[in-house]
Amino acid sequence: MPEAGPGQDADVSDNGASPPAPAGPPLRVAVVGAGPAGIYAAEALTRQDDVPVAVDLIDRLPTPFGLVRHGIAPDHPKMRAIRDTLHRTLDHPLVRFVGNVDVGTDISLDELRRHVDAVVYTYGASLDRHLGIDGEELPGSLAATELVAWYTGHPDADRARIETALARARSVVVVGVGNVALDVARVLARTSAELESTDMPQHVLDALAATPVETVTVLGRRGPAQATFTTQELRELGELAGATVLVDPADLELDADTEERAAADRNVTRNLAVLRGWTEHTPEPGRVRLTLRFFSRPARLLGEDRVTAVEVERTAVDAEGRAMGTGETELLPADLVVRSVGYRGCPLPGLPVDERSGTVPHDGGRVLRNGVRSPGEYVAGWIKRGPSGVVGTNKHDARETVASLLADAAEGRLRAQGPVDDLVDTLVARGARPVLLDDWRAIDAAEIALGATFGRERTTLHEWDSLMAAVRAAAASTR
Repeated sequence: MPEAGPGQDADVSDNGASPPAPAGPPLRVAVVGAGPAGIYAAEALTRQDDVPVAVDLIDRLPTPFGLVRHGIAPDHPKMRAIRDTLHRTLDHPLVRFVGNVDVGTDISLDELRRHVDAVVYTYGASLDRHLGIDGEELPGSLAATELVAWYTGHPDADRARIETALARARSVVVVGVGNVALDVARVLARTSAELESTDMPQHVLDALAATPVETVTVLGRRGPAQATFTTQELRELGELAGATVLVDPADLELDADTEERAAADRNVTRNLAVLRGWTEHTPEPGRVRLTLRFFSRPARLLGEDRVTAVEVERTAVDAEGRAMGTGETELLPADLVVRSVGYRGCPLPGLPVDERSGTVPHDGGRVLRNGVRSPGEYVAGWIKRGPSGVVGTNKHDARETVASLLADAAEGRLRAQGPVDDLVDTLVARGARPVLLDDWRAIDAAEIALGATFGRERTTLHEWDSLMAAVRAAAASTR
């Protein structure tokens, strides 16, 4: 379907009348994962008028939005506000949100596939990658995925583990130089006053206020020209009310080839300019020292009952851009080590996932099983391409996948099979408790009401029981 021109609504024909609905039963599509990739896929399916489509947007959590809710840092309210845009798709009459349903537990993949005409897998990449060094499993060593889940109020977060680790965290080491690593460093270096207006659960705010952070060191195994953070994220570190950013000017001395490549990349050029502006900073009493160190990688974590230090090896970057150890090491005190070195996808029971890449094999979004296209199975988002890009990247990605699905329908490889038992009725009959759109609205209202008690716009409900209690209370009030 062509894009709408200026002043023309994409859903209205040239004479001002709505286009006629296509004949025949709708194609029933289940989208597994209600994060940005899933919602963009549902949007693309329902904003075209060539093939009638009805979408069930299924998620394991009772809440939609995926990493927009449980990945974007709460001190980025403008970025988190994208959920208001995503909500428009949830309101579409041909889209049904079906939360609190675990595909593989509440319903098998084979059952789901029999129930619908096509499945689009968009459930993301939720597992963290490990450093693979000695001491990594010591108490006080965490994955960024764990810490982010905790401070965004994910109901699966291990609150006791995180808060125990934070209680003694004077010296923090964050491994990685992507946006998530900077999010972690920034949140830990924030003052209580800076975080007070966010939608973090109250226990998170209390724990962060009591965390005795004095130093935060961010380690990058390669140089500043290879760092993957964006300039916007980087600049925010220099705006913190209670922290001073420190950079060793020696880390910014690049060879001629690296300087030439960096000059050709606008993001790298801007990053280097920001970093060079911090090289003359000096530590200030009473302020957190937030140090960005490049050409440094953790060789092992030290400690007996918990982490006490990181052995850091100096590195050099070879001609292929790989970090090579130099053998020069030093000990860096650390009470808390947070690794942020990437995500990988986990297998859904019955779905092939490549062990090395953590992605589902596909051809233009069409799932491949043993190298052959699997009829009616598609993939989008991080589980398709790996953990890369920003939220908006998922829009183009989902459109590519939906284009493949619609092409299969147009060419007769995918057909609507007619009415079957309703998915939600089937789930309820077997004892599941699907959370539908009105239930989510009840959770949303409860979070806004809770936030108001603290003088905030919203406070995230972080426990399964409290999320489902909001649903039950709303249902009881309508009886």
